[in-house]
Amino acid sequence: MKSLEELRAIREKMQKQLNLREKNEDSIRVVVGMATCGIAAGAKPVLEAFLDEVEKRNLSNVVVSQTGCIGVCQLEPIAEVYVPGEEKTTYVRLTADKVPRIVTEHLVNHRIVTEFTIGAAK
Repeated sequence: MKSLEELRAIREKMQKQLNLREKNEDSIRVVVGMATCGIAAGAKPVLEAFLDEVEKRNLSNVVVSQTGCIGVCQLEPIAEVYVPGEEKTTYVRLTADKVPRIVTEHLVNHRIVTEFTIGAAK
């Protein structure tokens, strides 16, 4: 960091990420499993991809957060999507490359990407 402007840019970026993690009962929530098993399987890039994609699209109705163990370690990385008034959707064996499709189809267009869900896992 070499200037006050760089510091302000970092502060602004971090504030946006904090806003994406604040809870609102009308918001769609995306929760990424970040226990040891999830992290070892690659959950950190998945979490970062969700944060980046939601910020890039300026989706103010989506909150991204993390949790501990979701309970199906063999299917990690896992993310659960909670849409108000609907059952949760559990996405499994995620990669950062799958995230833009989930954001586009599920979070924006309200169509679950069934091929990435726990029901499709074999």
